[in-house]
Amino acid sequence: MLDDRLGYLLKHAQMALAARTAESLGPLGINGRELAVLTVLGAGPALAQQQAAAKLNVDRTTMVDLVDALERKGLVERRSDPKDRRRNLVHLTALGQKTQAEGNRLYQETERALLTEEDGRDLKRLLRRLLEASTSEES
Repeated sequence: MLDDRLGYLLKHAQMALAARTAESLGPLGINGRELAVLTVLGAGPALAQQQAAAKLNVDRTTMVDLVDALERKGLVERRSDPKDRRRNLVHLTALGQKTQAEGNRLYQETERALLTEEDGRDLKRLLRRLLEASTSEES
């Protein structure tokens, strides 16, 4: 049966989580992908778009679209890199910082509504193991 296949379960679990996340983030005017970008950009020193794209494992065009959308919403701004004026760094605005913090809070609530803390930890541990195994086979 399909419901005994890992790929089927992963795909449909991700789709269900994405739908719940979209619903919970809706009042903030962002989606899960945009929250991921805000989270990466808010995690440390400002990054260039290419650096953020690498951390998120998305292509350059997708990253430009995501940053453009966040910029239109007033959540991020591009500023010249003081070390290299040819490139821009992406910074969270004050509204972006507030939205990122609230978005992460809502996201955590969504996870807790779906799984106990222990089950969530176990699932994440197993998924990391799956990713590590698939990455080590590619090398």
